[in-house]
Amino acid sequence: MGEEVQLKPKVNVSSYIHFLLNFRNKLKEQQPNTYLGFKEFSKKCSEKWRSISKHEKAKYEALAKLDKARYQEEMLHFVGKKKKRRKRDPLAPRRPPSSFLLFCQDHYSQLMKENPTWSVVQVAKASGKMWSTETEMGKQPYEQKAALLRVKYFEELEVYRKQNHGMKKILAKNQ
Repeated sequence: MGEEVQLKPKVNVSSYIHFLLNFRNKLKEQQPNTYLGFKEFSKKCSEKWRSISKHEKAKYEALAKLDKARYQEEMLHFVGKKKKRRKRDPLAPRRPPSSFLLFCQDHYSQLMKENPTWSVVQVAKASGKMWSTETEMGKQPYEQKAALLRVKYFEELEVYRKQNHGMKKILAKNQ
């Protein structure tokens, strides 16, 4: 038939979780008709975990190590499904830059001239610091330009949607 779907391996469980599962099963056997809320059960488990000997904890730690080895082995052979990225329509209008990005574009070349050895990350950090120390008056031209670009973008988007709405219906029928 078709391809088999390979499920991702179960994540390894810690020694404490192994203890919890074992303790829960023992508690159910000893007191089958008793209901313990999550809070009470957690409290009992943590008290019991603190009180057990190192020898007993070692059993659970060994189980956890085996479980971790199992998980790592299964992950070596696991081939996950690649996520499909939604293709962007090349005719769709691009989102406008924010006021901060406009500020960065203006100051990028100046920062690179002053600090030619800086990486892009260092320039971005410096731009962020400059933006945060900038006054409201200094930010205003960038915010106004960003607002104008946003208005223009939404107008173009509306036109694009009106023009391409019929095309999408036709394409959907053909596929």
